[in-house]
Formats: sequence, C-alpha cells, structure tokens
Amino acid sequence: MSQLPACPQCGSEYTYQDGALFVCPECAHEWSDQPAAAAEEQRVVRDAVGNVLQDGDSVTVIKDLKVKGSSLVVKVGTKVKNIRLVDGDHDIDCKIDGIGAMGLKSEFVKKA
Repeated sequence: MSQLPACPQCGSEYTYQDGALFVCPECAHEWSDQPAAAAEEQRVVRDAVGNVLQDGDSVTVIKDLKVKGSSLVVKVGTKVKNIRLVDGDHDIDCKIDGIGAMGLKSEFVKKA
C-alpha cells in the first residue's frame, strides 16, 4: 500500500486519492500533489496571423462566415470588441452587433 500525504489543512492521516486530487474525509479539503505552476497551464490562443489573443481584445473577421441556423452572414472586416476566450472547438465567445452572441474560431479572425 502506498503512503498518502497527511491533510495540509487539518493534519488528518485518513486521506484518500480521487483521480488527480487528494481528499481529506474529516475536513473535506481537496488538494493536488502537483506544484501550482503546473496546475495553471494556460492554453495559448493565436489569431490567423499568429498574434496571441487575450480576454477583452478586439478582433476583425477575415472571411465571410455563415451563421449556422439562419440566413445571416458575418462579413469580412466586421470588428468584434471585448472577446472572451473559451475551451472547445470555437475558441472565442463574443457578441456581434446585429447578430448577437456567438462563438468564433480563432483561425478566422485577426487582432485589431
């Protein structure tokens, strides 16, 4: 049987492992055995030109994009302000004037 670490919060010896986390049944504290720097790995999202995008940036659409489920089209040159980066197939959540909230792929935008 492997030796599990004691709870860093209450010092209990009755900890158990749940996936990548250690759990204390006495105080319900959860922690990871990996350093904090490794746990905060951030995915880098780049636009079509290679610029790094961040939350709150403004971008410009570089290709006509059909809006799925409607007859609307996001035209080339449409400026999108205050983007939010998310995980998934579409990297960017945004709100476009006249269309509303939608997700964009970073490969179809460039930083403004």
